[in-house]
Amino acid sequence: MPSSGAELLELLQLEDLDVDLFRGQQARTSRQRVFGGQVAAQAVAAATRSVEDDMVMHSMHSYFLRPGDTAVPIIYDVERIRDGRSFVTRRVMARQHGRPIYFMTANFQVPEDGLEHQDRMPDVPPPEMGISMADLARKRSPESVEEWDREWSALDVRYVGTSTMGLPADPDHPARAQLWLRVTDHLGDDPVVHLAAFTYATDLTLLGATLVPHGIDINSSRLMPASLDHAIWFHRPFRADEWWLYDQVSPMAHGARGLAMGRVFTQDGTLVATVAQEGLIRVIDPPADR
Repeated sequence: MPSSGAELLELLQLEDLDVDLFRGQQARTSRQRVFGGQVAAQAVAAATRSVEDDMVMHSMHSYFLRPGDTAVPIIYDVERIRDGRSFVTRRVMARQHGRPIYFMTANFQVPEDGLEHQDRMPDVPPPEMGISMADLARKRSPESVEEWDREWSALDVRYVGTSTMGLPADPDHPARAQLWLRVTDHLGDDPVVHLAAFTYATDLTLLGATLVPHGIDINSSRLMPASLDHAIWFHRPFRADEWWLYDQVSPMAHGARGLAMGRVFTQDGTLVATVAQEGLIRVIDPPADR
């Protein structure tokens, strides 16, 4: 995976193959399957390449269909579903080996003024007081630190706390997690880059919120985790390379699946996005090597 913001930027640069047909490169990784956030981010970039500059993506809804192969590029086929005056709709199919691995529908809108309200941002300590993901990995093992540096150091992640560690008790919401994120390096001023980079980052920690009350780590050999779908509503423009709070809650887990929702706030308290994801959280008993 990209180990810097520059490598993440390179990963988001798609190759034009034909009209609305693109090829996305792979990152260097030791993972056995493509990170879902990478596919989603590249699909966002592909969909945006097919609309006029005055159109801004306001929502995306997607399904992860098959594990991606890290050894070959991904083909993104964009279908122009509707072109209206105010709204535009696109569908993106990601393929490898002739088969679909990911499907996304995205909607765009010409920005306009309207009614406004938003939730209040939770009271949380600043990012500097959070626990870095690298430090958490260091407590687990030297190998975990090496994996974090190799795979995920393009992102700066600072944990605030979870329902079981650091956050006030809330019986109505037993599965919560709060953390600050940003891309480590400056990404420039292209809003599409920030949109895609943010999409990449949203898939890293959200499914983990579904495991909080169960005491199981997302990397445990007892668990078979996988993202099943992913949706984002983009409320306002913001920068992915500046701190944003990921306020996560999992309302339920059932049938080996967990649902998690995330509200995204900038440091000044502005609600800029909402994320939802359902994932597979199948517990393996007895534990088996994955």
